[in-house]
Amino acid sequence: MANTETPKSTHNAKSRGMERRKFSLYHPVVFVLTFFSYAFFHTSRKTFSNVKTTISEEWTPSFHNATVCETKPDAIWNTRNMFSSPSDVEPYLGILDAAFMISYGVGLFISGIVGDRLNMRYVLVFGMCSTALTVFLFGCVLEWVHFYNKYLYVFLWIINGLLQSTGWPTVVAIMGNWFGKSSRGLVFGLWSACASVGNILGALMVSAVLDYGYQYAFLFTSSMLFAGGVINFFGLVTSPRELGLSAADEDVRSTSAADDRGRYRDTSFNSLTQPLIEDLLDEEALLSVTEESDDDAKSSVQVSGDLRPTAISFCTALLLPGVILYSLSYAFLKLVNYSFFFWLPYYLASAYHWKETVADSISIWYDVGGIVGGTIGGFISDRFQRRALVVIPMLGLAIPSLFIYGNSPANLTVNSFLMSVAGFFISGVANLISAAVAADLGNQGPIQGNTEALATVTGIIDGTGSLGAAIGQILVPVIQKALGWQAVFYLFMISTFLTGMCIFPLFVREVKDVCRNYHYSWHRGLQRRSHSLQGEQAAWE
Repeated sequence: MANTETPKSTHNAKSRGMERRKFSLYHPVVFVLTFFSYAFFHTSRKTFSNVKTTISEEWTPSFHNATVCETKPDAIWNTRNMFSSPSDVEPYLGILDAAFMISYGVGLFISGIVGDRLNMRYVLVFGMCSTALTVFLFGCVLEWVHFYNKYLYVFLWIINGLLQSTGWPTVVAIMGNWFGKSSRGLVFGLWSACASVGNILGALMVSAVLDYGYQYAFLFTSSMLFAGGVINFFGLVTSPRELGLSAADEDVRSTSAADDRGRYRDTSFNSLTQPLIEDLLDEEALLSVTEESDDDAKSSVQVSGDLRPTAISFCTALLLPGVILYSLSYAFLKLVNYSFFFWLPYYLASAYHWKETVADSISIWYDVGGIVGGTIGGFISDRFQRRALVVIPMLGLAIPSLFIYGNSPANLTVNSFLMSVAGFFISGVANLISAAVAADLGNQGPIQGNTEALATVTGIIDGTGSLGAAIGQILVPVIQKALGWQAVFYLFMISTFLTGMCIFPLFVREVKDVCRNYHYSWHRGLQRRSHSLQGEQAAWE
């Protein structure tokens, strides 16, 4: 019996088989391990912001309460206290946050470069375990021995920022190695919720043990972070190539010649021209494979017996298209996002006079909104294969949401809802830029397929954002003390507007691309234009 299967159906079957083989059991394992690795980083980071009210009371003399008699001599009874009143603690808390963010931002630039040159699993495990020990020393040991020193706290928090910077570039690079661009918006939109999930876990853990003492909150979260580092040391695989599998997007590149051959075979050329097209495509595919092999040989180095691509320099990564604009935009956006991260529980406790455990529980709704916003934004951007097209409208809606939340009434339900709306637009966009956009920018142009470039690009974007966030942690307490919380929200709205201005040139370019590649009809809706005939004519010319 004659085989009736057409070449086109054979090609489609092969493509479907390739798509099925592209994902393995290791993909969900890597997703979960990297997700909770960075979630535990944020859990330990969130602890300090959720105990600010309690730690302020611990660092000030108790006799300043109106109902307690003053004890004399002051030098004997209150030597353990660093400040004369809780209001004096607030600027120091801002200094601690700023010191952390500056060291964290500087560390991101370094960690991105280091992550592309060393085994990322070792870098990540070292960062998790050493961060856990530093947080344990800061929050537990110094409190247990009743040793209070302003300079020591600042020093430890600077070290904490440097160590925590090893987390984000490495986990994003590992995820970029395993998941390709076609699904990166949705996958990274879900995965980037790791920071928000870590914030939620941190808030819940702190509220559960805070009544026993703030030191137990640090003990709880640092123990989880250390345990996560041990699990990663034995279970995390940084790249599919370590298992003999193809890296993300390699299947797409390897099937491009077959796609071209199938497209030309399906056209209406006659039998005389068809063999000529086949020969041209075969020759082009052979030349492409030869050039790729030469490039791979030139861009690889011998490391531990395996071939690894050469890591790109810092300047090369900085000058990639879109990196500078997205880095600047993320500096303004992270100022807003991390101000919520560091100050939201404190704001709720001081502005609405809610109990600190209640403020900690309410603050999780900002992160819930960020999880939903990042997931939906990533899914939509995948459909269009463009990120700025989704980011700019979300930023436009973020400004009125910040204004409305800044005037929220003292009602738990209303405040939680408005908080989640603000988180949807602010934290959702932040998740999208820091994860999906960073991975896209680290896999473009001359470095496409180079797995040793992702961490450097991610470090540049997140490092610039962290420096912007550091400035915010200095401005927030100063503006709040001088002008009140309403002025702080005006700062947030201005920063969000500047974020959109940095990305707007990319937005205009993407809108033009969409108008060129899509058309709308009243009976069929929005459809992608077919360029097969134009492509065939251009190929013959």
